[in-house]
Amino acid sequence: MISLPVKANLGDMPAEQQLAMRYIKAYTDHDYSALMRFYSRDSVFFDKTAGVQYKSNRHIIEFLKRAHEGVLEYRLNIEHMFNNGSLVVIIGSYRLRGPGDQYGKPGKIIDIAVPGVTTLKFDMNTQRIIEHMDLMDYQTMSDQLESQ
Repeated sequence: MISLPVKANLGDMPAEQQLAMRYIKAYTDHDYSALMRFYSRDSVFFDKTAGVQYKSNRHIIEFLKRAHEGVLEYRLNIEHMFNNGSLVVIIGSYRLRGPGDQYGKPGKIIDIAVPGVTTLKFDMNTQRIIEHMDLMDYQTMSDQLESQ
């Protein structure tokens, strides 16, 4: 699920931002078949803050399936989005509600909102992701987890 503070008409957005919105919808909906169409064997998923990088559609999807296992709710609240050509920058918070096992809270349901910046570099000819890079505020996430 994607939420924008002010709903923009998708058709009024630049083509790059429209593509980013379709990608983020597949990403937050855990629609792996749709995501496979966005990735190629050369695509890179990079969580720069965590120092984790995956290359190729197969490795990225395997990672996302592990990371999203058991998640009850996952959405991106977009505060601002802009692009420079095929580079789309999204500023907002990822909200996650699900089992706390991966976060040191076994047996609990956690609810966190992690602020960050996501950059998406597209090949507009193939409409595929060249690079998805996240810069996330994991200190805020840690603070939220501590109180749960």
